[in-house]
Amino acid sequence: MPQLPQDFLFGVATAAYQIEGAVTEDGRGRSVWDDFCDRPGAIVDGSTGASACDSYHLYKEDVDLMAGLGIDAYRFSISWPRIQPDGFGAVNQAGLDYYDRLVDALLARGIRPAATLFHWDLPSPLEAEGGWLQRETAEAFADYARIVAERLADRVAMWTPVNEPNIVTSLGYSTGMHAPGRTLGLYALPAAHHLLLGHGLAVGALRAAGAKSVGCAQNHTVVWPTSQEESDVAAADLFDTIFNRMYAEPILHGTYPDGIAQMMPGPVEHDVKIIGAPLDFYGFNYYNPTLVGSPHAGERIGAEIAVDLPFSRHEIQGYPMTDFGWPVVPEGLLAVMRQLRERYGDRLPPLFVTENGCAYNTGPDDKGVVMDTERVTFYDGHLAAVSQAIAEGIDVRGYFAWSLMDNFEWAEGFTKRFGLVYTDFETQQRIPKLSYDWYADLIRRTKAG
Repeated sequence: MPQLPQDFLFGVATAAYQIEGAVTEDGRGRSVWDDFCDRPGAIVDGSTGASACDSYHLYKEDVDLMAGLGIDAYRFSISWPRIQPDGFGAVNQAGLDYYDRLVDALLARGIRPAATLFHWDLPSPLEAEGGWLQRETAEAFADYARIVAERLADRVAMWTPVNEPNIVTSLGYSTGMHAPGRTLGLYALPAAHHLLLGHGLAVGALRAAGAKSVGCAQNHTVVWPTSQEESDVAAADLFDTIFNRMYAEPILHGTYPDGIAQMMPGPVEHDVKIIGAPLDFYGFNYYNPTLVGSPHAGERIGAEIAVDLPFSRHEIQGYPMTDFGWPVVPEGLLAVMRQLRERYGDRLPPLFVTENGCAYNTGPDDKGVVMDTERVTFYDGHLAAVSQAIAEGIDVRGYFAWSLMDNFEWAEGFTKRFGLVYTDFETQQRIPKLSYDWYADLIRRTKAG
């Protein structure tokens, strides 16, 4: 069992659209994910997040499950269209009231609330005006951050403005695999800049409202070239730049990597000063390494979408695979932490693993028990990597398991299960899995010293 410091922060993470349901209740507006789910063929099983895990109504039951784990913190996201149905202007008080109740329920059970302001559910009216391709969306996001913080900053322990801006840009605006479904290739770069600008503007708004601890939740991968041929190494370096460094360096250095700033819109020198506002922690999400080689014309993304990209991605062989087809590589998590320290040194705030998890579709046996032993092995290996990083002097303060429960897994619908808790999507019954018990035991042992 991994050896971690007694004061190490353990948590679980979820996202609003993936668990809440109630998409038409209490004044919530539409989001790009509501629209994307309406597209024929966009979601693997044709499902939507309309009901998801119904956590909007069952949040007290979910908080009880968290208390049973003994976690220190819960990372959840706030639905922008629940707060501002149009993405700007009028505030929906019923939406704020819901998160007020959730935060108070967490605090009553000794769980620190860790709120993410944007986990991909952009209000539809903003997307109709260009979404993250437009500077006005970043400005609207800052106003939304102010509204939420003025209500919750006195009780929320940790704040993350934007979850995985690189994934929103690449899957939402470049390849079209996620909402809003645009296929702009490298012409999606304005979305990257405005997501980062939105982050920076929100940091300022949160601090002005008294937020205690503000960070980020970047997605990081360690990039492996397919060979040591010059063309493959160059392609891997380029992928690393536009997936990792292009998002980390404006936040941590206040500059873009060489050659990137010229491709970004607006007053870039002014904007990067906002983007690079100091943070209290650097959160990152890790799932697996990426194997990259020289480009192929019309590189195919998924089954249907072909986009010309300056690199090609390849399947990693020789490792166990999750039911998502992702390789299980705990040493990749350690490599990311080492790389962050090497690249950013004293500029790097304390680290939190804000997401890490795996999809295994193991269900209840004939006795109602979910024996997800593969997930236990996954978490054991990845938390051992965190333990090793700490032993090497890397300042890692906490870890959020993805996810508390099986939920609506974006374009995969209900076909991929990441939860520590099994969700029956027909009855909304929750069944803690073997991994839930293992995580709870690890937390108890660690806290006991």
